[in-house]
Amino acid sequence: MHPAMTQPIALITGASRGLGFALADALSETHHIVAVARTVGGLEDLDDRIKARGGQATLAPMDITKADAMAQLCRSIHDRWGRIALWAHAAVHAAPLTPANHIDAKDWSKSVEINLTALGHLIPYIAPLLGPTGTALFFDDPRGGEKFFGHYGTTKAAQIALARSWQAETRKTGPRIHILAPAPMATATRARFFPGEDRKGLARPRDEAARLLAALHGQD
Repeated sequence: MHPAMTQPIALITGASRGLGFALADALSETHHIVAVARTVGGLEDLDDRIKARGGQATLAPMDITKADAMAQLCRSIHDRWGRIALWAHAAVHAAPLTPANHIDAKDWSKSVEINLTALGHLIPYIAPLLGPTGTALFFDDPRGGEKFFGHYGTTKAAQIALARSWQAETRKTGPRIHILAPAPMATATRARFFPGEDRKGLARPRDEAARLLAALHGQD
C-alpha cells in the first residue's frame, strides 16, 4: 500500500527558473510539487515561495540527462506515492546563437543531450507514473529553420516531434499529452537570444503559467 496522497503530485522538470519555476509555484496551490533541476539555489527559492503560501514541495537537485538518476527518482516517486497526476517538462538548453557553420561541438552536444536525448528516457520512466489518467505538458518554441538558431531550433523541434508521437499514440488510451505554446516571456533564456530586446512587452512567467494552466483546464 502506498501512503495516502493528501494532494495530487505534480512533477516539474526544469523547475528552478523561468516557466518551470512559475508553473511549480502556481500548481503548489493544489498539488504537492516534485521539483527537478540542477540549480540548487533556484530550487531553494522555489521551496521558500511554496512554503510561504502553505504548500509542500520535494526538491530533487538532479540532472535530467543522467538516465540512472532519473530512474532512481521515478522509482522513489512510485514507492512513496504510487503515481503522479501531472508532469510538466520545462527544462531546456539555450546555446548562444551562431551561424550553422560556426556551431561549437560542445554546445551542439549539450543541446542534443538536454533538449532531446533526455526525453528518450524521461518518457519511458514517467509514463507508468502517469498511468492512463495523468497529464503531461510540453512547451513548443518553433525556432526550427530560423537563422542562427541551428542547435536550439533543431533540438527543440525534435523534442516536440517526439512529444507529438507520444500524443498520437496515447490519444485513446491516456495519459493526456498537451503541447502548449507560451507567449514570449521575460526569461533568462530569451534574454540570451535577444539581449537588447525591450522586455516591457514580454509576458511575466507567472502570468503565462496562469494562462497556460487555465487553457489546459479548458481542454480537459
